[in-house]
Amino acid sequence: MVRAALEKGAQVHGFEADLWTLERVGVVVTRATGVVLSRASVWRLLTGRLGWSLQRPERRAVERDESEIARWIAHEWPRIKKGP
Repeated sequence: MVRAALEKGAQVHGFEADLWTLERVGVVVTRATGVVLSRASVWRLLTGRLGWSLQRPERRAVERDESEIARWIAHEWPRIKKGP
């Protein structure tokens, strides 16, 4: 029941970003089961019973344009570095 709820994603449960935190998982567990868990218990649930692991989101803009970055490094940066 809890696994299925979590696999739907955080946004389905009303959270702005589709990112799970211990607090968010705790809220979903409480909604699904009526049981309030501590952060430590949520961690044990995720890593022990569900087999999930800690993952950190990439700190990279979704709008990142690799070709524009390469162009800027090749043309703009040498001009700026050179100075007036």
